[in-house]
Amino acid sequence: MARAIWSGSISFGLINIPVKLFSAVSEKSVRFNQIDVRNQARIRNKRVNAETGEEVEPDDIVKGYEVHKGEYVLVTDDELASLQPRATHTIDLDEFVELDEIDPIFFHGAYHVAPEERAAKSYVLLVEAMEQANKVAIARFVMRSKQYVAALRPRDGRLTLSMMVYEDEVNAATEIPEFDALEDISVTDRELAMAEQLIESLSASFEPDRFHDTYREELLDLIHAKSDGVEIVSAPLEAPSDDTVIDLMAALEASVSAAKEARGRHPTAMADEETSSGRSTTARKATAKSTSRKATAKKPSAGAAKAGAKKAPAKKAAAKKATPAKKAAATKRTAKKAAAPVRKSA
Repeated sequence: MARAIWSGSISFGLINIPVKLFSAVSEKSVRFNQIDVRNQARIRNKRVNAETGEEVEPDDIVKGYEVHKGEYVLVTDDELASLQPRATHTIDLDEFVELDEIDPIFFHGAYHVAPEERAAKSYVLLVEAMEQANKVAIARFVMRSKQYVAALRPRDGRLTLSMMVYEDEVNAATEIPEFDALEDISVTDRELAMAEQLIESLSASFEPDRFHDTYREELLDLIHAKSDGVEIVSAPLEAPSDDTVIDLMAALEASVSAAKEARGRHPTAMADEETSSGRSTTARKATAKSTSRKATAKKPSAGAAKAGAKKAPAKKAAAKKATPAKKAAATKRTAKKAAAPVRKSA
């Protein structure tokens, strides 16, 4: 059962809504311990003095901030406590903004915001009002002795708190020299059109369950296999080449073709094809059924069949009667056959 990591209240205007925060994301990874290969015992880390190599007791460890190389300013726990933000246990909503105005680079972690039972109506009222206004709230609150800024937004009838970093915590792109080379680059209209076609061919609705951490899954399979005594032989990986020259247009054209082919194999496309095939089969069955009904309708009765049988000799006799023109044509064909050379067998 999920456990709340913080409790307090949402505060805006004169409204106060008691809530609790629950982690909305549980990041999964495969964790390893350091093991001594000689006896498979775990490796323990010790706190030691960098100069003497002696182990240091916890009571002798204080916090220090490096102001110059090898020079530290020591700060005590009491000094830190006096500067920590006051734990008000409130999520203060400062303003409401459009979600599109917030660059996703500012988001960092998410929490579910659940109301206490006595505040359910106020909670629902806030959610529905935010949905109608199509707004998200920019909030400030303190958790674990740290002040945070966050975006509070409605999602599926509930509130989600998306943690945000501060503006000065975002690394500026201007500090990355590799971006300087982009200023001298230009693309042709043909290249741009082909790139847009590639984007269009890969466009789809976002379905989160289509994506998996394949590395973690394969790693767990490897661990389970080795645990069961299966011998694993790893193939050597080839290092990528850095001197490969790429024909951009050829790569784009190949990518578009591959994307179209992959889209044809997409489960949705296959389902549509199966649906279409099912419809065709149904149509064929319906046609066969209709034809069968028509044949049944045309089938003569027993009396009619007998009458037809009596009339048959008259038709046969009529068929034997030939006109003079037909007799002449038959005589001509007989003459041609007689004139044809006879092949002798070897």
